[in-house]
Amino acid sequence: MPTDAAAHLPIERQYVAIERDDDLLKKIAVLEEEVGQLRQAVVSHAVIDQAIGVVISHGRLLPDQGWDVLRTVSQNTNTKVRLIAEQIVQWPYTGRLPEDIQRALEAALSRA
Repeated sequence: MPTDAAAHLPIERQYVAIERDDDLLKKIAVLEEEVGQLRQAVVSHAVIDQAIGVVISHGRLLPDQGWDVLRTVSQNTNTKVRLIAEQIVQWPYTGRLPEDIQRALEAALSRA
């Protein structure tokens, strides 16, 4: 119940209405944060999928091998998969990869 609508109620019931509003606002804040995290996850997943495509094309690999290579590069460079993926997706456009990622990628591709 909105606080304005609770103004005509006895004081005890007004407190209950205000507490409900606070609970509702907390729940809304939690849900908004969750939605933001889910949106970020969708974007990250898309970038990772694109990077796998670049890796499998470059290394002539199967999709599962592409994910393994991406994960190996991440582990060997101590860099999050998402950040590796962002670099790899930009690679065809820029023609450059950071040296540590390039070395780790070539090593992972040679083992795949």
